Amino acid sequence: MSQSTNDMNGRVCIVTGANRGIGKATALGLARAGAHVVMVCRSQERGAIAATEIDETVGRHLTGVLVADLASKESIRRAAVAFTSQHDRLDVLVNNAGIITRRRILSADGIETQFAVNHLASFLLTHLLLDLLKRSRPSRIVNVSSDSHFRGRIDFDDLQGARRYGHFKAYCQSKLANVLFTRELARRLIGTGVTVNCLHPGVIATHLLASAMRLPRSLEGALTLFFRSPVQGAQTSVHLAMWQVSAKLAGIT
Repeated sequence: MSQSTNDMNGRVCIVTGANRGIGKATALGLARAGAHVVMVCRSQERGAIAATEIDETVGRHLTGVLVADLASKESIRRAAVAFTSQHDRLDVLVNNAGIITRRRILSADGIETQFAVNHLASFLLTHLLLDLLKRSRPSRIVNVSSDSHFRGRIDFDDLQGARRYGHFKAYCQSKLANVLFTRELARRLIGTGVTVNCLHPGVIATHLLASAMRLPRSLEGALTLFFRSPVQGAQTSVHLAMWQVSAKLAGIT
């Protein structure tokens, strides 16, 4: 996909889970197009390293780091306050962060962690920033889901997997929740100038995939021999976010 260097000049974007994998590649793609990218990361140190690498690649300072633990509602609320106190606009929100946990873990809020990070974090952060997105219209929300949502089912009788937990079952449920959230939010935002879309990035050679496959870190690099790279996986997110490149998507939600 060809991109001019100024498609996103003056635009402000947020990308969650941006210090590695698809998130980092998405942040790089948007920065290359001229956008100022705020990278939401759990670690200030890892976020700063990724931001420096992106800035050095594009040749100018276009990134910032916002620290947030997406498994914590309190942390998400603090991050939203910090962002709105520093920025008067938000053109693109890319809800990219996601995890797979092999065993059932509860967040600080007592919520099954995959559901908390993969769905509820995006839900809460989006709503906290929605007024700013509306004021910045036309603006876009991009939710990274997965075609594993086809295998998902919202189990209202055991939403947190307390009775029977399967890591892939929980992951599929969270990805289906992403899709359902996108569809309903898009319906509610018709006429506001804010579009909402979700995507399947493909099966990508990332730490997330390695964790799901129980691969040691020493073998993570081997995944690139068989699966798409994070840069390839980020192409759809970047395409949905870019104004001039994907102008035809301006009214698609």
